[in-house]
Amino acid sequence: MNYGFVRIAAAVPRVKVAAPLWNIQRIEALAAQAEGKGAQVVVFPELSVTGYTCQDLFHQQTLLQEAERAMLQLLEFSRGLDIIIVVGLPVEVRGSLVNCAAVVQSGQIKALVGKTYLPNYQEFYERRWFTSAEDLTPEAATWLCGQQLTVSARHIFETGEMNFGIEICEDLWAPVPPSSRLTLEGADVILNLSADNECVGKYAYVKQLVREQSARTISGYVYVGAGFGESTQDVVFGSKVLMAENGTIVAEGERNSLEEQLIISEIDIERLRSERRKNTTFAACAAQETGYGVMRTQLHTAQRDISLTREVNPYPFVPQGPELDARCEEIFAIQTRGLAQRLSHTRCEHAVIGISGGLDSTLALLVTVKTFDLLGLDRKGIVGITMPGFGTSDRTHTNAVNLMEQLGITTREISIKAACEQHFKDIGHDSAKHDVTYENSQARERTQVLMDVANQTGGMVIGTGDLSELALGWATYNGDHMSMYGVNASVPKTLVRHLVKWVAMQEGEDIRATLLDIVDTPISPELIPADEEGNITQKTEDLVGPYELHDFTLYHLLRWGFRPSKIRMLALKAFAGQYDEETVTHWLKTFCRRFFRQQFKRSCLPDGPKVGSVSLSPRGDWRMPSDACEEDWLKDLENS
Repeated sequence: MNYGFVRIAAAVPRVKVAAPLWNIQRIEALAAQAEGKGAQVVVFPELSVTGYTCQDLFHQQTLLQEAERAMLQLLEFSRGLDIIIVVGLPVEVRGSLVNCAAVVQSGQIKALVGKTYLPNYQEFYERRWFTSAEDLTPEAATWLCGQQLTVSARHIFETGEMNFGIEICEDLWAPVPPSSRLTLEGADVILNLSADNECVGKYAYVKQLVREQSARTISGYVYVGAGFGESTQDVVFGSKVLMAENGTIVAEGERNSLEEQLIISEIDIERLRSERRKNTTFAACAAQETGYGVMRTQLHTAQRDISLTREVNPYPFVPQGPELDARCEEIFAIQTRGLAQRLSHTRCEHAVIGISGGLDSTLALLVTVKTFDLLGLDRKGIVGITMPGFGTSDRTHTNAVNLMEQLGITTREISIKAACEQHFKDIGHDSAKHDVTYENSQARERTQVLMDVANQTGGMVIGTGDLSELALGWATYNGDHMSMYGVNASVPKTLVRHLVKWVAMQEGEDIRATLLDIVDTPISPELIPADEEGNITQKTEDLVGPYELHDFTLYHLLRWGFRPSKIRMLALKAFAGQYDEETVTHWLKTFCRRFFRQQFKRSCLPDGPKVGSVSLSPRGDWRMPSDACEEDWLKDLENS
């Protein structure tokens, strides 16, 4: 299966200026390589058949005739291939010369797409040689290689797997590029044949343009620039190759290479279409775009299984490198300002938090402390309560107490053991039976303590549960599930750890040591007694599965609407060598079952700030019936 991916190749051949037959041989060689590597489309630079830098030689009949001879050779070469080949060449149309992209497949030129915007820079005064495709009459046709063809800039090619459009170099720089209109007419991918020269700082600008245009149009964007062999009489061409998908660069060529390049990657059409369906602004713009009048051509692409060549990020919620610190700072700011507004609105100067010595309560406490500092409130107004139970370990208890003291908040310790034992007697439960009643009664007792202390102090209970726990329903209903404001509600578990570590790096030595030890502590609800050495026996990830896998599933299921079989394929690529297919499938099924069956807990969530593109708030981000069926999601895994 290809799971909605199409494989596209961007090829930069070595060229000889004004030598079409020599150039076409290089084009054929790269096209054959692309076909052999499973590419369904291969795109070459602007005017790649003749070379871009022919200048006044474009007025020579010899060059135009040789370009046509070269195209005849390419057509013969393509007869036995399935791949779609897109090359650039000059084409005479009713006495005008047009800078064109020819779409070739199986021995035919399927269409000619003309360039719309012609640069008038000193080094590229294209209007000296070419006419804009928009200056042609709509029915303007020409004969090329024995075929009568209409030349248009308004053309969409439909393959069954994707729809693509074409623009040429300068078109991308226009205030309203042709690609903007083509995507509104249904193009999923834009191919840009370019011959952009090198200039200090220009590559970063082009990369930004490509990224932003793909984001604005919710499309795949493939940009292929001319390379070695073009004339360097006045400028140099540096083989710019960029592939973007909805604002993200998925592949990039080697700049300023003297060698030919063939860059191959995949564009996720399902992902793009999913985003467009959810983005009502895109549909509204498409509805307004009337009268553009595109031509449509049907092509075919070979059906084949695709093994991804592009990288898949195993931690989609966690940026890499320097961006991680910036992300943590931004999320922490959203959390603190969300809580600040709620405290200010309610005129509340006290907050109550249950501190377990685990990651989630630690992050909630750090957010609350920062918020009190921002509002100029006394940290003593924060009441941190550690509530030792039957499974509390020495390590987490020590860290909880140390952290509260180091941060200068009001510290209270209220054991829940006696209350729970009395409760077991009241309901006739055997305390030696460590079942769900035994565990959940502790969570509910802790929540009752927090709520009652909040009433005593006129405070607000700050929730500690995170996004991953909400997705899995890993919370006791009306226990840790409930609070008055949940600051972590849309922060996934894989990111919580980094946020705590980020704060730790800004604190003094003692607080930092405590925070880093909390980061290194196994995740546990600590509801089952510790072992004889006082070590944690109940580890969450042993029970519900690795959070890194669940967060990966959560992101792709909610953000893009992917089916489970596709998520499994992506996970196996992302976590290659770490998890095998059996393990990934097992925890995917666990996620699907829990996600559907635990929706009732998410339907009545406390308020909390949204920090990212994925959230489970029932008031806007995720609305799902609590009795929806998961069978089809599980069948998708079993039948693929």
